[in-house]
Amino acid sequence: MIKKHKIDINRLLEKVRTHPDSNKMGMIASHLGIVRGSSRDNREVIGVEVDYDLKTINDIIQNIKILPGIIEVLVDINEGRLEVGDEMLFVAVGGDIRENVFNALMKTVDLIKRTASHKKEIFVDQIEGRLK
Repeated sequence: MIKKHKIDINRLLEKVRTHPDSNKMGMIASHLGIVRGSSRDNREVIGVEVDYDLKTINDIIQNIKILPGIIEVLVDINEGRLEVGDEMLFVAVGGDIRENVFNALMKTVDLIKRTASHKKEIFVDQIEGRLK
C-alpha cells in the first residue's frame, strides 16, 4: 500500500515552469481531485479506496506529451484508503496556448480516471449497517 501524502502542488508547478522548453509555454493548467463527501447519486461518502496502474499513467503521459503545443505533463497520485477532503489526483499540463493545454488536461484526467484508476466509494450506510 502506498502511503498517503500531501501533494506538493507548488513543487510540481515549479517543475513545469522550469522545463527546458518553458520559453514556449504560454499556460499551465492543473486539476486537483479530492475525495468529496457525496457520490454522484448523492449518497453520503466517508472515504474511498483507490488504486492506479502506474504503467498506464506513464503511457498516458507520453501520449499526451506528443499532442500539438504540449511541453510538459506531470501527475501525482494518492492510493489506498482516503478520507473526505484528501487529495487523490493532481495533473499539471504546460503548453503553448489554452486550446491545446485545456484539451490535453481534460484528456489526461479522463484517461487516467477511465483506464488507469479503480475507485471504490465507502458509504456511511455501509458502516452504520456494520455497527447495528
